[in-house]
Amino acid sequence: MDTPDTDVAALEAAVVALRRSQKRRALARLSERRGERIGPCADLPDAVVELLDTVAAEAARGDALTVTQAAAALGVDQPRASRLTAQALDAGLLCRRADQRDGRRSLLDLTPEGQAVLDRVRDFRRRVIAEAVGDWPDEERGELARLLARFVRDFSVVTGS
Repeated sequence: MDTPDTDVAALEAAVVALRRSQKRRALARLSERRGERIGPCADLPDAVVELLDTVAAEAARGDALTVTQAAAALGVDQPRASRLTAQALDAGLLCRRADQRDGRRSLLDLTPEGQAVLDRVRDFRRRVIAEAVGDWPDEERGELARLLARFVRDFSVVTGS
């Protein structure tokens, strides 16, 4: 019988395994192996997609990010965020607009091309997840989705991120 301590240890191990998978770029490598990393943006670093994800998440909350705020959200320094932003701007995935509240700041927005790239990446991620849980009963998939979302929300509260 599992105890709360063994449950927490199992969760910790799962979180670490997911983090290692992210660091090894498991999804990006899979997309390359499956021939899904194509098009004019295929050579951009994965971190550009992370930037697009971050900009989109902020937009979903009704706000926009500056490069400095994107750096903090991504956990990178300002020069790295500036380089990623420049790559996304050059590729036509992001655009800048003046902040109406502070003219000294410029905000980042997804372009339709950036949204299309992000949509393709999200579709690929969802297909891989669906494949991973494909033989799970619907009830278990639903339970994982509900509990994982709750865990992420509660973990964010504890960590302040």
